[in-house]
Amino acid sequence: MSLHIAVFAKAPVAGLTKTRLIPLLGPEGAADAHRHMTEHALRSALHAAPGQVSLWSAGAHDHPYLMDCCRRFGVTATAQAEGDLGQRMAGCLNRLLLEHQRVLLIGSDCPALASADLQLAARALEQGARLVFTPAEDGGYVLVGARRDGAAGFAAVFEAMVWSTDRVMAQTRDRLRALGWQHGPDWAEMPVRWDVDEPADYLRAVQLGLLPD
Repeated sequence: MSLHIAVFAKAPVAGLTKTRLIPLLGPEGAADAHRHMTEHALRSALHAAPGQVSLWSAGAHDHPYLMDCCRRFGVTATAQAEGDLGQRMAGCLNRLLLEHQRVLLIGSDCPALASADLQLAARALEQGARLVFTPAEDGGYVLVGARRDGAAGFAAVFEAMVWSTDRVMAQTRDRLRALGWQHGPDWAEMPVRWDVDEPADYLRAVQLGLLPD
């Protein structure tokens, strides 16, 4: 089954990117951290699905950095849909599932998510799961994936969600159960990972060698 991986990223504009890291790193440092994490995500995705990775940008779609990433990594660039995060994720997945059997969608702020994690999630879809998630320590999730022949109706899971809270994954499970889906046969959950939002997260990633000091 063909696999494609989409990476969501923003243009690294100083002062507007990874703003919660600014007290630790300053505006330019926070933007640099985002660059490092974006490139880590692209490398991991390409290792898991060579030649089948796309970069989906929010904000300044034609930002020189994003265009340079596409050239250096050999990936395609696409602007995210309008709307909230749920609408943008659903739009991305629906569009890619027209062309691919399995699609994974990841953000660009989880350097703890390695290519092996992506391969494990892809395998869950191949083995029959309709959706797959990698939960995050903060209560959200850092990966969502779907398979074309089993994910009909999944967009309802993203509708009117209050994002960036510690209840996102729990509410997602509730919505899936309300659709009559069962954990295991219908959706799979991968080992929990953590993303970099706060200064403590950044320092943790540096200590583990996931980001440069």
